[in-house]
Amino acid sequence: MGIKEKIQEETDVAEKEANEHQIVLFNDDVNTFDHVVETLIHVCEHTLEQAEQCSIIVHYKGKCTVKTGSYDDLEPRCSKLLQADLSLSLIHI
Repeated sequence: MGIKEKIQEETDVAEKEANEHQIVLFNDDVNTFDHVVETLIHVCEHTLEQAEQCSIIVHYKGKCTVKTGSYDDLEPRCSKLLQADLSLSLIHI
């Protein structure tokens, strides 16, 4: 690998890491499994299986990362999830 390729690879990795964010969903005593599953399908474009698995993880572990991506992609999704009364956090990783 040449110097130019190595520098480009390091730059690509740094840019990717700088743009990585996560939506972390937290357990609450308010929302039903059905509401959480339906919301994840609609807002995060999960399959039924993904949404159900995330809901179960949140229930038993207290939290689960439900979506990873750029801030620009995740911020509007966060707004929709918050409007659906889900407890979550948008974090930079």
